[in-house]
This record gives sequence, structure tokens and C-alpha cells, in this order.
Amino acid sequence: MNVMNEEYIRKRITQLRLDKNISEYKLSYDLGQSKGYIQSISSGRALPSLSMLLKICEYFELSISEFFTPQIEHPGVLHQLIGELEQLPVQDLELLLELARRLRGENR
Repeated sequence: MNVMNEEYIRKRITQLRLDKNISEYKLSYDLGQSKGYIQSISSGRALPSLSMLLKICEYFELSISEFFTPQIEHPGVLHQLIGELEQLPVQDLELLLELARRLRGENR
């Protein structure tokens, strides 16, 4: 893994943690790790394993692709919305798509 990707992972975990107002200690504890685990990632002394990265994504209710898509400002909310949308029939999805376009001003 190159340095740019390592730095991205560290910053993304920190961003997600701060967005949820969760301390490094609490996140470490909630993940079942030692109290300094997240701090060691944030400071650059360590990186999460793939299995731990997946656990971190699960903790923040993200898919791995959402983790690596920083443009999404509220990935947890978007993830929940997608879960709800997946259960709707196509006709309802088309109505919601039309509504979203109207809200954005595309059909005016």
C-alpha cells in the first residue's frame, strides 16, 4: 500500500469518528481493541488489517466502497436510504427519482 492510501485511511477513520463525535478511546473499545488502538492508527504508527477495516466500516454502517468515497458527506444516512430503496418496487423508485430531480430543480 502506498503512503497516499495509508494517509487516506487514517484521515477517513478520523473524519468518520469526529463526525459521530466518538473519542479514539471509545472507538477502540467498541471495536474490541486496546484503548490506544485508534490513536495509533491516527498518529501513523499502525494501520488496520483488512478484517478490522471491514469491522470499522460495519461500525459506521458503511460499505467498503462508501469508505473509499469521500465525496459522500453523510455515508451512514445514504447507506440506510439505499437499504430502504432496495425494498421498493421499480414504480416507486421511478417516482422517487422524479421527486429527487424536482427537488434539485432539473425538471423546472
